[in-house]
Amino acid sequence: MTPPSPLDIFLICPPGLEPLLAQEAAEAGFSPAKAVAGGVEITGGWPEVWRANLMLRGAVRVLVRIGEFRAFHLAQLDKRSRKFPWAEVLRPDVPLRVDVTTNKRSKIYHAKAASERIERAISEELGAPISKEAALVLKARFDDNLVTFSIDSSGESLHKRGFKAAVNKAPMRENLAALFLRDCGYNGNVPVLDPMCGSGTFVIEAAERALGLNPGRARNFAFEQLASFDAPNWNAMRASIEPRATELKFYGSDRDQGAITMSQRNAEAAGVQDVTEFSCTPISALKAPEGPKGLVIINPPYGARIGNKKPLYALHASLGEVLKREFKGWRVGLVTAEPGLAKTTGLKLTAGPYVPHGGLKVRLYQTGVL
Repeated sequence: MTPPSPLDIFLICPPGLEPLLAQEAAEAGFSPAKAVAGGVEITGGWPEVWRANLMLRGAVRVLVRIGEFRAFHLAQLDKRSRKFPWAEVLRPDVPLRVDVTTNKRSKIYHAKAASERIERAISEELGAPISKEAALVLKARFDDNLVTFSIDSSGESLHKRGFKAAVNKAPMRENLAALFLRDCGYNGNVPVLDPMCGSGTFVIEAAERALGLNPGRARNFAFEQLASFDAPNWNAMRASIEPRATELKFYGSDRDQGAITMSQRNAEAAGVQDVTEFSCTPISALKAPEGPKGLVIINPPYGARIGNKKPLYALHASLGEVLKREFKGWRVGLVTAEPGLAKTTGLKLTAGPYVPHGGLKVRLYQTGVL
């Protein structure tokens, strides 16, 4: 019997951070892991698809290429879509949504007409119901007359870890926080402190990595609704990874008691309450905790939703003074959309690439050891 060909798997991540996700994927044993525009290419079988969803902190979602063919007109698309081996991947009892992208390089460029042909082929040949509300998504990409089919194996975005109930107004997405932590050189072996912690994302991500907790351990995935899914093997995979112990603590503070309550609730839901500490503390009263030096990482307000930015310059100047005075031996990562605010801290900062976040372009600024 011929062994199945490896699948082409694409790990989507925020543009600009592809090398960081490639590094994470390589460390997790996905090889080779090639950074390309918009994500990382890996190969493997369906168990690698499951493992990528379960383990990778920086990925937004995991797409799986399931096949391709040439089509130069709609009749040809209809005929070849009907012959496509849908039953090898899809189940006839699971609703499906078809998402088509086209461009002018293909003779078929009308997305709605193409979608109708593919949907009808799946519905009539496989029997699967088509629904705009379906959680399972088939992506069809038309480029230079090549039709490529991919399945979104994740379902909801992977930044949704499955336990965080409380969020503030402008939360840092978990996958973005994980990549920024990695960009700061964090690998789970030093304490992390966020003095404007909001709902605790940086602190909880850092604690989870130190404990070896899989980010996808508490949620479901779209791949569980595929014909290729093997529930016993998946359950064994999830159960096979034991958390590890750490002597480190991870700290969050905020001047808003509501944010502290949110962070504590989220840390407990994530199972990291024993290694995290949150306190209602203004920047002016901030002190470095006892013990080893580590990383201060901050996503302060940067004025996108604030008319008067003058108070933010005073806040950043105060932040810089406190960090220089109280955190000697620590390093700092600062996320902002405003280079002027970063400069106001007075810290010696190097800037990373611009990254989309909440409709803005933000950058991670880093110091060396203070």
